[in-house]
Amino acid sequence: MSGEAMNLTLRVWRQDDAEDAGRFETYNAPDISPDMSFLEMLDVVNEGIIADGGEPIAFDSDCREGICGTCSMVINGVAHGGQQGTTACQLHMRHFRDGDTITIEPWRATAFPVHRDLIVDRTSFERIQQAGGFISVRTGSVPDANATPVPKEDSDLAMDAAQCIGCGACVAACKNASAMLFVAAKVSHLSLMPQGQPERERRALAMVQQMDEEGFGNCTVTGSCEAVCPKEISLDFIARMNREYGRAILKSGCN
Repeated sequence: MSGEAMNLTLRVWRQDDAEDAGRFETYNAPDISPDMSFLEMLDVVNEGIIADGGEPIAFDSDCREGICGTCSMVINGVAHGGQQGTTACQLHMRHFRDGDTITIEPWRATAFPVHRDLIVDRTSFERIQQAGGFISVRTGSVPDANATPVPKEDSDLAMDAAQCIGCGACVAACKNASAMLFVAAKVSHLSLMPQGQPERERRALAMVQQMDEEGFGNCTVTGSCEAVCPKEISLDFIARMNREYGRAILKSGCN
């Protein structure tokens, strides 16, 4: 590994369970290589905590490749640590300096209750997906590639929206804890594709309704969600979803 090792101090949110009030605890992180990822650094710190007979810091992770979205944590006040287009598992320690104190917290949102330490319950996102983020209409067997032409602009936009990994950084960054960017990405992705047309209006209505029922706040278009999104989902998708929702309201009112 290249670069000189760093000695860091961690202020980590510790919470035994959902009922616990929680508190910050301080840990030393000595001899940290700048080539480590942030989660590798936490692994090393946890090894030391376990060796001393303590309870390791609980945090979510899976792919560690910026795909699964589970490495949700606020680092020095910014979701995923503030590096553009980067999840916490892709954040490297070279972005910190020897002697730094790093504060690590879970997402802070009513709709994301803390389970333990840095782990939050994001099943509210799953319920929004279940409300309409799917295609249930039979589309037959797999068609030939050119059988259903899709304009390149639409396919590109659909792919941009489909990149959303549902990490919840948008909610954590928003002063209102709004989930609009997440829902907008899911609604827009399917509304742009031919397969998503039969359920287009029902999908927009159902997903927005479920979002509201989960207790997420309203969007006031501050742009903080776009700024921290590790997949750089554009704020433009919120405007697109608002149009989809308005269209669905008008159509439902005419029936």
